[in-house]
Amino acid sequence: MKFANRVRRTAAAVAAVAMVAVASPSFAQEISEAHMKAARAAVDAINATDFYDDILPNAAAALKRELIQKNPDLTPDITAIVDAKALELAGRRTDLEKESAMAYARVLSEEDLNAIAAFYTSPAGLNLLKDGPIVTREVAKAAEIWKNGIARDLAEQVGKQLEEKVGPPKQAAPVTVDPSAAGAQAPTEAAPAN
Repeated sequence: MKFANRVRRTAAAVAAVAMVAVASPSFAQEISEAHMKAARAAVDAINATDFYDDILPNAAAALKRELIQKNPDLTPDITAIVDAKALELAGRRTDLEKESAMAYARVLSEEDLNAIAAFYTSPAGLNLLKDGPIVTREVAKAAEIWKNGIARDLAEQVGKQLEEKVGPPKQAAPVTVDPSAAGAQAPTEAAPAN
């Protein structure tokens, strides 16, 4: 009975989130069919939702782990049921595509979306999608090297100008060992020179 209640609670939570999303006022905006078509083409062209491909498999794996941990004796049943239900839900991936297209359509004009889709389906756009992460990584490396050089040069130049203005930094008194301290050899400050 506990197992069924946990599954019902999880399902109720998912349903509540879906209801809030559908009831959102942003769904009231009218967008033409041509505008939505352009948005869907742009979403497809830029692989806008690829980042979310692992949501359902990860949710299924997490649910299996949780349920199996609580009911190890039901491992084969849990695995089979979760896998079957996850496959049934896979068709809802199109909902994410639709909502993504809606978000793009709300922000960008039909003309902009058509231009985006045209670019990202061109050879140059396809190369940018393929090699963009490599370029981003290289730019991040260059920026880190640049940042370190700028910080170093700033510190050196400020230090040099401050030294010219106020003189060299004051040195701490050297530390010496007191030979009269038998065994302990505690360091002491040298007497300042007169």
